[in-house]
Amino acid sequence: MSSQPDAVASLNAEHKAEVLIQALPWLREFAGEIVVVKYGGNAMIDDTLKSSFAQDIVFLHSVGLRPVVVHGGGPQISAMLERLDIPSEFNAGVRVTSPEVAEVVRMVLTGQVQRELVNLINAHGPLAVGVSGEDASMFDVSRHEPVVDGESIDVGQVGQVNDVRTELVDALLADGLIPVVSSIAADADGVVYNVNADTAAGALAQALAARKLVVMTDVAGVMPGWPEDQTVASELTVAELDELLPTLSGGMIPKLQACRAAVAGGVQQAHVIDGRMLHSMLLEVFTDTGIGTMIIPSPGSSS
Repeated sequence: MSSQPDAVASLNAEHKAEVLIQALPWLREFAGEIVVVKYGGNAMIDDTLKSSFAQDIVFLHSVGLRPVVVHGGGPQISAMLERLDIPSEFNAGVRVTSPEVAEVVRMVLTGQVQRELVNLINAHGPLAVGVSGEDASMFDVSRHEPVVDGESIDVGQVGQVNDVRTELVDALLADGLIPVVSSIAADADGVVYNVNADTAAGALAQALAARKLVVMTDVAGVMPGWPEDQTVASELTVAELDELLPTLSGGMIPKLQACRAAVAGGVQQAHVIDGRMLHSMLLEVFTDTGIGTMIIPSPGSSS
C-alpha cells in the first residue's frame, strides 16, 4: 500500500501531466506568434512575483512564442518623486507630468525598472534587451489632452502615441531576443513624454500585428457591475466594452482603452489578468478556461 506522501506525489505528477497535455494544442497554435505583455502592478514590486514573471516570459520564448514586454513603473516613480520631494498627482487616469516629473519618469523607467527586469530575464539566459520608445524613435508622440465631462484636461508631458516604428523590435525578435520596452518617448523637438504603459503596449501590439495583448493588473479581471457586483466577466466583445467604458474611472480606463484599440486594430485577443497570481500569464495563454477577462472583436466586425 502506498504511503500518503507517495500518493500525494502521484497526484501531483498526474496533475502536471494533465496541465501539459492541455497546453499542447495552444503551444502548437501560438508557435511563432508575437505576444505583447504589459508588465505592471504588484507583479513588479513583489520579489516572488517579479521572479515568476521573468520565468514565464522565458518559458513563452522557450516554447516558440515571441514575447515583447512593455513596462511602466508607477510605484517606483512615485517613490522616487517622494524621495526628491516633487509633487505628483493623477487626473483622467494618468500621472500629471511636469517637465521635472518627466525627467524622473525617464530616469526610473530606463535606469531602474528596465534594468532590473532585463537582469531577471537574463538570469535564465542572454535573451532580454532593454529599449525605450525614444530608441529609433519607436513611438511617434504628441501631447495627450484627455477630455473629462466635455472639457480638455491639461496633464502636462503625457504622450499620445500617433504611430509606431517597429523596425527595432522586429530586428530584436528576428535575432531571437526578448525586447523589454520602457514607455517613455520624445517628440520631433526632443521633448520627453511620459507614455502610459497600457497605451504604449496596445499601440505596439497593433503595430506588430501581435496575436495577443496581455495586460497585467491588480484585480481579478473586468467587473462590469463593480462595486455592487464583483463578478469577473470572462469575455467581452469590443461593442460590450464600448458600453462599459463610460462607466469606468481611474487606472482601468487606459488599460481597457488599450485593449479596445488593439483588438479593433487587428490583434485577435486582449486579456486583462491578475498579476498578483503566480504564473497568471501561463494560465491565461495555455489553459482551456484561462483567467481574467478576454476582449475579442464584435461579431461581424472586420477586425
